[in-house]
Amino acid sequence: MPLENLIAATYTPLQQDLSINLTAVQTYGAFLKRNRVSGAFVNGTTADFVSLSTEERKLIVEAWSKEKTKDFQLINHVGHNNLREAIALTEHCADKVDAIAALAPFYFKLNSLEQLLEYCKQIAFAAPKLPFYYYHIPVLTGADFKMIDFLMAATQEIPNFSGIKFSKNDLIDFTHCLNFNKGATNILFGVDEIFLSSLPLGAKGWVGSTYNHLAPLYYKIKDSFENKNHVQAGELQQKAIRFVELLDQYGGYNGAAKGLMKILGVDCGPSRFPHSTLKEDHYPRLIEALENEDILQYTSR
Repeated sequence: MPLENLIAATYTPLQQDLSINLTAVQTYGAFLKRNRVSGAFVNGTTADFVSLSTEERKLIVEAWSKEKTKDFQLINHVGHNNLREAIALTEHCADKVDAIAALAPFYFKLNSLEQLLEYCKQIAFAAPKLPFYYYHIPVLTGADFKMIDFLMAATQEIPNFSGIKFSKNDLIDFTHCLNFNKGATNILFGVDEIFLSSLPLGAKGWVGSTYNHLAPLYYKIKDSFENKNHVQAGELQQKAIRFVELLDQYGGYNGAAKGLMKILGVDCGPSRFPHSTLKEDHYPRLIEALENEDILQYTSR
């Protein structure tokens, strides 16, 4: 079953002492389902996986596995600089999730498509019955290969290869991937700020952090586009862009966006270093700014 519609890249809820808060996951899952989000992408960039231990990542996916239903799919990011740890994470979640994803190692960077393919093979083979997605985010990994080239090789050499989480604003490469083999591979778009641009190209699934906060806005963009109200769709997309810009002014987007979840009804707690935690006196100022930009009415509740 392909992954479709909005999939939220989730935050890792933390206690005030910065330990993980697993009890918040049930509330978090109910919140996403209430806002028509069709799945959770856990232990990824938004979850700040680089600050989590392997054991913490296992506990997080165990908690989220209880929220999985036929209408709410769970994708676990298992990528790691240490391939053995990535394989261990994969084996652990093999009976707990609907799919796995992995980004490329990002310290000792891969210098060839063949290396990337070998890395993905070993992870995918550790859970041969699970759909495997490559998480393409070259701005963070440095693995800036053409995904159409990777796609042609991966579909031949990885039996459980299912698609790509495409988090780069290269719409030409994205289009080639969407159309590869008559659209047989699941290509998930991962740049929220140009969500609208993916619609005429044929995108059907999206993974992003702002789908935590603005699911109603993105569904409104999609409806406006499908009803040929392109001016309105463009205006709404601008609100999504402005949302990211506003939050970035409060100590950085990641920490501020995580803090905003508290206002929406899911307290995800503080952020681990190097991300900043949204200060208490920033909340009213941020709410006022979102109201002034006519964004607050489109937030998830």
